[in-house]
Amino acid sequence: PTLLRMLRRDGYVQQITDCAYVTGDALTRLGSAHGHQQALHEQLQRTLDRLRDSIGAAVYVSRYVDGEVTIARYAAGPATPAVHEWFDFRSSAHATALGKSLLGQLDHNGRRDHLARHRMTRLTSRTITSDRLLLSRLESQPPTVPHLDLQEYAVGTVCAAVPITAGSSVGCLALSLPVAHAHR
Repeated sequence: PTLLRMLRRDGYVQQITDCAYVTGDALTRLGSAHGHQQALHEQLQRTLDRLRDSIGAAVYVSRYVDGEVTIARYAAGPATPAVHEWFDFRSSAHATALGKSLLGQLDHNGRRDHLARHRMTRLTSRTITSDRLLLSRLESQPPTVPHLDLQEYAVGTVCAAVPITAGSSVGCLALSLPVAHAHR
């Protein structure tokens, strides 16, 4: 019953009688070449929205694609605002939890390549600007360990990120909170 409720809620099945179910719109879209990508994006967004609501924080899915940090999707709201992107996320991997999580999944040469293309700028008094220190910290912990940003990107904001491993793809799931909620 729990699994059927979840499948029904997400649109994978539709209940037509007390004991009968048929394929839902979400499952149909996933199976069709035309609506497949759209269905995946919608499902990811619904999942992020539920996660945002359950933990009470803005959440982000980020990927490292073609040598750049990208925010693939995010969920924020009035009570869970997203971090104000005042400095391009692509150039601030050294100062964000999601950037450090992504860099931590790269090999040493991949990290060096990224840092050679993106100058490490001081964004707050807590921002690491030494490539030697950042590389040392990244290499000292396994790529599967969560990363934290304690007001390194933006004063008043803390962030955490955990890696998402899918084959050779480099990604992470991150959240951001006001510093007053850092204990959470």
